[in-house]
Amino acid sequence: MKKIITGVSIASLMLPVLALATATPAPDIDLLTALDTLTNWLFTILLIVAVIFIILAGYYFVTSQGDPDKAGKARNFVLWALVGIAVAVAAKALVAFVQMIMGA
Repeated sequence: MKKIITGVSIASLMLPVLALATATPAPDIDLLTALDTLTNWLFTILLIVAVIFIILAGYYFVTSQGDPDKAGKARNFVLWALVGIAVAVAAKALVAFVQMIMGA
């Protein structure tokens, strides 16, 4: 019984390898297109995270009720959200600059 279970387990582990062995042509993607796609995704994700942090900072400002620690925490959230936006814009600008230099 152990040999059957071991054999089935090994066979089931080999199925994904066999499925990947099919002869499909590799997509023709150049480095600049891949870099541009990656930075577009990262730019979108960073902007979404920055907006969430700004909303969270607004919540902390409203609920701080004059507590300087909570207000300071809210200010830090806004500051780091703006830093994140600046990094995202700088990444997009860097990719555009590299594409301009490469002539793409």
